[in-house]
Amino acid sequence: MFSRRILIALLTLGSIALTGPVSAQEKSIVVSSTTSTQDSGLFGHILPLFKAKTGIDVKVVAQGTGQALDTGRRGDADVVFVHAKSAEEKFLAEGQGVKRYPVMYNDFVLVGPKSDPAGIKGMKDVGAALKQIMAKGAPFISRGDRSGTHIAEINLWKASGVDIEKEKGPWYKSIGQGMGAALNTAAASSGYVLSDRGTWISFKNKGDLAIAVEGDKRLFNQYGVMLVNPEKHPSVKKELGQAFIDWLISPEGQKAIADYKINGEQLFYPNANDPNA
Repeated sequence: MFSRRILIALLTLGSIALTGPVSAQEKSIVVSSTTSTQDSGLFGHILPLFKAKTGIDVKVVAQGTGQALDTGRRGDADVVFVHAKSAEEKFLAEGQGVKRYPVMYNDFVLVGPKSDPAGIKGMKDVGAALKQIMAKGAPFISRGDRSGTHIAEINLWKASGVDIEKEKGPWYKSIGQGMGAALNTAAASSGYVLSDRGTWISFKNKGDLAIAVEGDKRLFNQYGVMLVNPEKHPSVKKELGQAFIDWLISPEGQKAIADYKINGEQLFYPNANDPNA
């Protein structure tokens, strides 16, 4: 009887040792998101609040929106949190995502050197400003990385009647990097660049850069979140991933987003209840 009790105790301890780390692993998810949500500091603000509420660790893979969606397509993320509605809808149409939820918005700003060689400062028509940059041959830095910001930039050129791939000249520099790198390149080369406002506000190395154009309704920047389809990718942690989504769109999560400010300036505006977002 004694040896039987010892054996049961040893087996129980072994079971605890085996299941402990596995349970710990199961309480984490991978979120494939954009450089803007990472570089702006938003995740650094909201993720500790989410973990305190749920015990779930969130590991963020920060990429351009196109790459973030591709990470979801490979099943290498549980959730995608990005900002290019047309690309998000395509992801859903492919059956790669379960449902898209609007989360928050801010806007894009056209940033450039304070000397303003293109003469666009204060313009309210971003398309006209882009055409003037082109006409003057002033340096323009493009992300060139299929990010939400890059997609928005290409759409803005197109809306102003410019096929930038055909009409770009040496003044147009495509760097294939994130928002921070694009801003650094613009600062170093006295160039113009389209930035999301969140990254711009949090960017430390502004140098001689300043906002040249803002306020055009075409600069609106919506973010959405989706669970990667577990039917296509069985490794997806659907309950934990959905718990993150549910928190983001809950009053608590929306308040956490609204509360994130730098020097009193709000970076993102929650709008999970907007059915058209």
